[in-house]
Amino acid sequence: MRLTQSIYSLAIMAAIGAASLTAGKKAVGQAEFSSFVYIGNDDYYNANPLKGDGDFYNPVIAGWYSDPSVVRTGEDYYLVTSTFGYFPGVPLYHSRDLVNWRLVRNILDRPEQLPGLVGQSLDRGGIYAPQISYNPHNSTYYMITTDVGSKEGHFYVTATDPEGSWSNPVWLKGIDGIDPSLFFDDDGSAYIVYKEDTTGRPKWSNYRCIRFIAFDPESGQTVGDSWPLAEAGVGPEEHLDRDEGPHIYKIDGRYFLICAEGGTSNHHSAVIYRADSLRGEFTRWSRNPALTQRYLKEKRTNPITCTGHADLVMTPEGEWWGVFLGCRPGPGGFQALGRETYLMPVKWSRDGFPYFTQSQDTVPLTLHREGVKHDPSWGSSGNFTWSDDFKGESLRPEWIGLRGTTADYCHLDGECLRMQCCRELSTGKGVPAYVGRRIQHHKFEASTRVRFKPRNGGESAGLLMLKNESRQYYLAVCGDRVELRTLSPKEVRVIASAEMPCKAGRDVELRVVSDGICYDFYVREAARDAEWTPVAEDVDASYLACERTGGFTGATIGLYVESRD
Repeated sequence: MRLTQSIYSLAIMAAIGAASLTAGKKAVGQAEFSSFVYIGNDDYYNANPLKGDGDFYNPVIAGWYSDPSVVRTGEDYYLVTSTFGYFPGVPLYHSRDLVNWRLVRNILDRPEQLPGLVGQSLDRGGIYAPQISYNPHNSTYYMITTDVGSKEGHFYVTATDPEGSWSNPVWLKGIDGIDPSLFFDDDGSAYIVYKEDTTGRPKWSNYRCIRFIAFDPESGQTVGDSWPLAEAGVGPEEHLDRDEGPHIYKIDGRYFLICAEGGTSNHHSAVIYRADSLRGEFTRWSRNPALTQRYLKEKRTNPITCTGHADLVMTPEGEWWGVFLGCRPGPGGFQALGRETYLMPVKWSRDGFPYFTQSQDTVPLTLHREGVKHDPSWGSSGNFTWSDDFKGESLRPEWIGLRGTTADYCHLDGECLRMQCCRELSTGKGVPAYVGRRIQHHKFEASTRVRFKPRNGGESAGLLMLKNESRQYYLAVCGDRVELRTLSPKEVRVIASAEMPCKAGRDVELRVVSDGICYDFYVREAARDAEWTPVAEDVDASYLACERTGGFTGATIGLYVESRD
């Protein structure tokens, strides 16, 4: 490289878009996006083609899909992950084989299901660690989670058909903290396990801060007082962050508790406990952690790091597998992908504890599961191409926005996605006119076709890459020029520009190409055989890297319009 879904009704969205442009309001510019193409091209997949049926790639869901939770009913597996400050919230994936995952919908796709996101941080606020479960006693699916910035905190939603609409939230009383998880016992009783609020407590101690409380499915609320994890055999171990992300399982009449431990960075892990009853004493496995990569050399080939926050599931054949999060640094030693979803078979120790890794065991990038065949067209793992021509009646579930519905600014008309300029900015904490999708590869290219003629000098439209409110690259069409800008709450900085290849108001194509270390940005007239004009090349990709920015999300890329007048 050289230096230089929410699901909206078509009729409703069209009406909203038309009304917002009239009704006596000042006329504003409107962009028409008629295509978007994303192509993943990571080196590992190119150099390591799958050898045959049964082989598959890790991660099984690439890109920022963190804190996975999985449940099986019959032959169907369903999986959910965190969304923090994005809307719609909590993607729901479906699989029949644990390997190929199809994004079905977003569970929290109505504003009344997520009323408190506005004002919260994009990558530190919002929805943490959702858990999906099934209660066979009332044939109901539950998704329970925490909105960390809302006054109410914990809530759950329900559905009898997980691929259909989910209920409005039921806010829970009687618990604090984060990471609630539901467990339905054989006798019909139910419980919530969670990490309690640890404000004022020492960060490192033998106190693990996990608590339990009974739950009544009929009333939909907790019952009685909570009680703490009673843990046997705890000694003065490493200075690791407290347990969180707990899940309970009943296996052969005994209760197993898996928790995340050690924080969310390179010391992340999963640990396992076992007890004869939920109110009894839990034995901490003597060989914990049951999953980690923290003992491996930092500079190794194709590393997977930060592994932890796991959930277990049993197949119809009686095998145990588990999903968990991990990070995949790129060729520059950094990554903007965030924490991804991995899959591994569960092993069992001689003393009867489940685990994934021990000591120097590595999480593999390629695995085998008999009877399955990896299908890259699903767009969840490996290299693939994903495109949208916006001719459907609703936005596809991969598209997400910031903190709320974009229906006031965006609508489909059967030919393109129309996006109206607005004064809500991507660097603020409101709901801007942005729809994006997760970046899933280190090496990729993304392009869009747009028609835009600004009505004043403050309007622009184009391709936006963002990690949070303060770290964004914006390839903007603004009149007779195309500019590459960095956006933050403090400033807008133009780092490169090029003349428009055609008159304003005609179709142009915008493109970004990543090699995992740098980004190149291009523009061309949307005409046959038109040449790409560089706007900027060798632009630092680490600007959006998780290692530099912190937070709990990966970067997204998508379509954006704004008005700064």
